[in-house]
Amino acid sequence: MSSDENPGVNMSAAEAWKFLEHTHLARLALSVANVPDIFPINYLAHEGKLLMRTNPGTKLAELTINDSVALEIDGVAESEAWSVVVQGTARVLESQREIDRASELPLTPWLQTRKYTFVEIIPRSIRGIRFPLGTEPERY
Repeated sequence: MSSDENPGVNMSAAEAWKFLEHTHLARLALSVANVPDIFPINYLAHEGKLLMRTNPGTKLAELTINDSVALEIDGVAESEAWSVVVQGTARVLESQREIDRASELPLTPWLQTRKYTFVEIIPRSIRGIRFPLGTEPERY
């Protein structure tokens, strides 16, 4: 690699978590029978876990069939961009106590829909990268 290239800097898990806490729109990646699927979601990072709300449908069916998920967020500032990927395990909150606790959090649907099913994602790994924006260096 040439010294004029700057592919970015890996974040610590703690730094990546801060981006998760301050971002609320993500893409949730699921896979059933080796067929990947991606859904835009809004979420809340809370107490080391990610929470989302959903309704019965494809997304809920897929994550209950295969609870191994990935979630990705990214952003662009004036001179840099960043990306964070979480791999983890999803589970539907089932006890009334968990649902009541989750209902008190500031997590509301962005669409005009009633979403009564809470899903918790427990991170297995968190990785992030920050990189400066710029043009491609000269080839030679």
